[in-house]
Amino acid sequence: MQSMNFSAREILDQLVGFRSVSSESNLDLIDWVEGYLASHGVKSHRVYNAERTKAALFANVGPEVAGGVILSGHSDVVPVEGQDWATDPFTVVERDGRLYGRGTCDMKGFVALALAAVPLALKAGVKRPLQIAISYDEEVGCTGAPPMIAQMVQALPKAAAVVVGEPSMMRLVNGHKGGAGFRVHVKGYEVHSSLLPYGVSAIMEAARLVGWINDQNAAIQARTPSAIAAMFHPPHTTVHCGKFAGGTAHNITAGDCHFVMEFRVVPDEDEDQWADRFVAECKRVEGLMQAVQPSTQVILDRFFDVPGLKPEQDGAADALVRRLTGDNAAEVVSYGTEAGQFQAAGYSCVICGPGDIAQAHQVDEYLEVAQFEEGWAFMQRLVQDLAS
Repeated sequence: MQSMNFSAREILDQLVGFRSVSSESNLDLIDWVEGYLASHGVKSHRVYNAERTKAALFANVGPEVAGGVILSGHSDVVPVEGQDWATDPFTVVERDGRLYGRGTCDMKGFVALALAAVPLALKAGVKRPLQIAISYDEEVGCTGAPPMIAQMVQALPKAAAVVVGEPSMMRLVNGHKGGAGFRVHVKGYEVHSSLLPYGVSAIMEAARLVGWINDQNAAIQARTPSAIAAMFHPPHTTVHCGKFAGGTAHNITAGDCHFVMEFRVVPDEDEDQWADRFVAECKRVEGLMQAVQPSTQVILDRFFDVPGLKPEQDGAADALVRRLTGDNAAEVVSYGTEAGQFQAAGYSCVICGPGDIAQAHQVDEYLEVAQFEEGWAFMQRLVQDLAS
């Protein structure tokens, strides 16, 4: 097979052209990446979802030895529906020093740079491997990475460090909050509102649970933050209800109510413990409902679960990125990433990637050319480090 010799920018053009929105398949993108790697003699491994409509991909570039570096990114992007783009979101357009297109910043720019580093690593004869990891469904709760990571642990030599390339302006980020989210369905019992005591309003019972959320936030904010929590903005765990809908008519007790809630948990607290507290409160409210009408329920669907990224003491990933960027500072962020999942699997992990997170998910999303170039310089230094 003839080598596919593309520049990082040409790879970015290819990746953005695949409409890998989380609600759709990413297999056309994975097919292309697999072919690109194979053209350079690199074998890749797929990890499919249950429906086999999506796949993650990972590969080892260089010798089969421990001590390498994983470059991790996700293939999926958020939708463009309802956004009034100036240009085709699935075509990279360069204008005024910016690369416009869905995913240029979040985070196909980093993935393109990582793939462009593959032939560079092979030519340099790296002594420790460059490992590529591309997940799916990061944008809907980081659900595609854990099965991929589990197989990487079994199939590849253990890497010394993981760099997750979420947009950080190429600055070192070594901590982020964890998270857990629930879709909640409260099933009530309908009666005419004049007979209120004999029915169960799903809306009014759901409101008890939203009241619990407000009470938790008030209690959290009244506490003195821990040293780790104080690094974040805001400096504490947050609990949030983002969607709420239910009811049939103003004079009928609501038969159903649906809402979505989430925790964003500082990394020295346990998101499972927070989730367990919410489940216990749901059980308590359900008991009150069933005392009136036994057929009522509170049904929970835990749809995402992302561990926090804890700043490491003398971490290998931290030292690597400091060495390559010259960045002596470190930052933390309040959103979640797959970095916490790699760390939970025993890897030293940090975040460092091109672009500004403020551009993620936005209309006319862009990546500054200067950031893309800085990312390429990072990849060149990384390859030299692996070859030394």
